[in-house]
Amino acid sequence: MKALSELIELITLKKINSNTFIGKNYKAPWGRVFGGQVLAQSLYAAYQTVPKDRFVHSMHAYFILGGDLDIPIKYEVDIIRDGGSFTTRRVVAFQNEKAIFNMSASFQKVQEGVDHQIAMPNVLPPQNLIKSEEQIEKFKTILPTTYKRYKASLPQIFQFKPVDDMLSKLVKNSPPYDNIWFKTVEDIGNNKPLQHQLLAYASDYNILRPASMPHRELLNTKEVFYTSLDHAIWFHRDFDLSDWLLYSIDSPSASNSRGFSRGSIFDKNGALIASVAQEGLMRVLSDRKL
Repeated sequence: MKALSELIELITLKKINSNTFIGKNYKAPWGRVFGGQVLAQSLYAAYQTVPKDRFVHSMHAYFILGGDLDIPIKYEVDIIRDGGSFTTRRVVAFQNEKAIFNMSASFQKVQEGVDHQIAMPNVLPPQNLIKSEEQIEKFKTILPTTYKRYKASLPQIFQFKPVDDMLSKLVKNSPPYDNIWFKTVEDIGNNKPLQHQLLAYASDYNILRPASMPHRELLNTKEVFYTSLDHAIWFHRDFDLSDWLLYSIDSPSASNSRGFSRGSIFDKNGALIASVAQEGLMRVLSDRKL
């Protein structure tokens, strides 16, 4: 995808009836449906069934089967509860009548209450950093397989600026921490549900990488299969994805072929706008042929 309008069209599902929607697939270069796509599409489907004065504050999803790029995805929304302040929905995604994904989301009216947050890490601002697409050119001769994967998967509708040198973190073992600035290349506007859907899409990029960082010297010599297993997002405050956001990620644990990562997303003024957690499969398949 080269334009934001293409992503918005992808997320905007075709309505079959009041609770059922159909979506197309982004032709991901890795051959499976991108997890961020189904996160965004399922949230779009849920939003179509809730009152207009309620906005998502959390979503929790499981990726059950790898999605087929050539088959449209059907989303069925279950109306779980409509309360005085909160609305709860469950969304199940199907291909060939098999569930490939399920998500639960909770929506809330805007309400006043106490307010606190953790501080944003003290890192270089985006204007002092190099874009991801420029950084990965260093990979070309040193990590050719990684270079091809990153080159093919970097979305043109988002701009990413890692705080640290990507190559050093992918060649040598390093602590499981990463900070990345990101934003859309084009302006989105003040459509709050759309902002939530696009952040859900973008949140699946980069989050699992810190789980591999303490093991790069081993993993670079192996054939490794990576895929998302589950994903959760908590939306704390309003934001604008067309302005810079900092994705501060750490990985507390990796075990049993799974890596666990969590991320805090801040706006450029330091407001914590969302928290993310994901567990992903990191399965070593074989020694890589060098």
